[in-house]
Amino acid sequence: MSETVALRLDTETRKRLDQLAKTTERSRSALAAEAVRQFLELNEWQIAAIREGEQQANAGQFIDHARLKKKWEKKLAAAMDKAR
Repeated sequence: MSETVALRLDTETRKRLDQLAKTTERSRSALAAEAVRQFLELNEWQIAAIREGEQQANAGQFIDHARLKKKWEKKLAAAMDKAR
């Protein structure tokens, strides 16, 4: 079941939404509903990850800074290699 919700958009955002709706042959409502779903999923995931991290920190579970830095430097180098 769906419910109607009104939202205010600035003129430029409304124009962009109209253009996307036209290009994708979808309604503004369908696009807005999808955007809200994605926004909620992302933010709910972030909040859950933050809470999990807080629980780990409160339990004394930390990662050594040097180990974390090395891990991310490796990931960055791999991404840079892939981009080349």
